[in-house]
Amino acid sequence: MKARKLHISDSGNFSGLGNCARCMCATVIASAFFLLALSSAPPARAQQFKTTAKHAILMDYETGAVLFQKDADELMPPASMSKLMTLAVVFRALKEGRLKPDDEFFVSEHAWRTGGGVSGTASMFARLNSKVKLSDLLQGIIVQSGNDAAIIIAEGMAGSEEAFARLMTKEARRIGLKRSTFGNPTGLPHPNQRMTARELALLAIHLIRSYPEYYRYFSQRKFFYKRYRFYNRNPLLALKIGIDGLKTGYTKEAGYGIVASGVQKGRRLVLVVSGLKSRRERTTEARRLFEWGIKNFKEFKLFEADEVVGSARVWGGSRFFVPLVGNGPVRVLLPRHTTAKTRLKAAIVYRGPLKPPIRRGDKVAVLRVRGAGNTVSEVPLYAGEDVAEGGIVNKGLDSLLHLAFSWLP
Repeated sequence: MKARKLHISDSGNFSGLGNCARCMCATVIASAFFLLALSSAPPARAQQFKTTAKHAILMDYETGAVLFQKDADELMPPASMSKLMTLAVVFRALKEGRLKPDDEFFVSEHAWRTGGGVSGTASMFARLNSKVKLSDLLQGIIVQSGNDAAIIIAEGMAGSEEAFARLMTKEARRIGLKRSTFGNPTGLPHPNQRMTARELALLAIHLIRSYPEYYRYFSQRKFFYKRYRFYNRNPLLALKIGIDGLKTGYTKEAGYGIVASGVQKGRRLVLVVSGLKSRRERTTEARRLFEWGIKNFKEFKLFEADEVVGSARVWGGSRFFVPLVGNGPVRVLLPRHTTAKTRLKAAIVYRGPLKPPIRRGDKVAVLRVRGAGNTVSEVPLYAGEDVAEGGIVNKGLDSLLHLAFSWLP
């Protein structure tokens, strides 16, 4: 399958994708496999950034564009970066009213021994058999990376670490993380505690977008609890480069890693680096990746608002194809050096054929555009018209087309 080519004009607009509905339909399955393979492909020769991190990814928050990736789909031990999923479960419960910030949680002996001061791991030093407010536990996790805080919450919400880990995996699937698995709420070594750099970045985007009222905790520099004073372990917060969260991690198995997000020049980027040898290297590599992304990319407009990008095949509908449009102008993030002579590969990807009824405005596909340096931008596409369920003649003809061309209903 050959991806269709886009040409960029000097004004930053693109042309050349075309609206051949039959061609789009015939290539949709091949396009899906071709483009998914890109996510695990090695960086292209045009890649301008190199890192000593074993795993890395840089994503644009608004467009979802992947600006850099290195072994981003390889499962790895995430260490304390997996506490972001612990927080995702808690933030959802808070938003839905199942928990309140003033709720108190009991400090069991297991939590105290496994994650408390006696454990020799990161701890907020919650006292054995005491009760701690949820608001303090959240700060204990985010600022201090307290393992005791994570276990206390897990036991309070689910009864045990194991039961809470199942909630974490379930929540991961709900928000679209297909590969992440969890064995505990802390990120301490466990054979089931595995994530990818890509899914850590997607998790960070989910937290920022879904829980803005709690994201402020991640930029908190200090946390005072009882007689203890804790300082945020995220070293990027002090560099004044626009970073405002999220989470560091370290175990001997995982090495040093960080999930971070920040804003410069009005653009928010999310990055993950992991498998580094020292705190200093982690800070250096994360900063380099973030500043490279800010400096080297800009937005380009592909299509105007309501302009038809292409069509998607419909099975059993009142019409065989539905036109696809963006939610406003269709924009992607591409290397700043992209010019009128740059050739880009693009494909419309969806699970198809689609089944009616389809309502105008339903999200039904994505446009994936590959630029230089292995950058991949993905833009949601929406149904431009309603498509009702078809009659027996349409369904019969669709069945014949399926037999003839192997289109899957």
